[in-house]
Amino acid sequence: MSSAAAETNPIWARIRLADAGDVSTIHRLLRGLAEYENQTHQFTATESSLSATLFPSSPFRSFTILLLEISPNPINDDLPNPDFTPIVRRVDLGPVQDPEAATFASARGGEGAVAAGFVLFFPNYSTFLAKPGLYVEDLFVRECYRRRGFGRMLLSAVAAKAAEMGFGRVEWTVLDWNVDALRFYEKMGAEVLTEWRICKLSGGALQAYRGGGDV
Repeated sequence: MSSAAAETNPIWARIRLADAGDVSTIHRLLRGLAEYENQTHQFTATESSLSATLFPSSPFRSFTILLLEISPNPINDDLPNPDFTPIVRRVDLGPVQDPEAATFASARGGEGAVAAGFVLFFPNYSTFLAKPGLYVEDLFVRECYRRRGFGRMLLSAVAAKAAEMGFGRVEWTVLDWNVDALRFYEKMGAEVLTEWRICKLSGGALQAYRGGGDV
């Protein structure tokens, strides 16, 4: 057996539509994202608040999450959903050490399956195109599964759904210090718009407008 064949480690990856039964997993993944972006001081989401705000909505017409699950065993496409057919792929990788496998274990992915990442997005609208689009709020892959093509797999799933629905665009933001992410998005064909700046009202600045009065 060649050394290349010996290093091959087949795993199975599935992207599926998240639902209310995934709230605990989503909360842990969001915490991981906040740690990665050095924003834990702003992380106030709870499982209760996520459940109340994310899952009364209709997928792809409001807030939507696609979960990435990884397993050493074949994952069956056994989660029928009229809104999204799970994407299942076999991926040949080198050995993967997941120190948080127990924390992110996914019973819905079968024996040995773990939640490895997610993408959260929702509709927006382009007046210039006169078409709706999808805005990606968060895209996150846990550290031990990065640089293996899973981020592309998640973002491609969103883009494919937008194209299928006749939408005009998919948009997202990226931190300017995240050079690896910028290069990754450019390789996917994304245009990085450097002339735009994000404006945000939140916290006390937002609450000052309660009641409709000017501040």
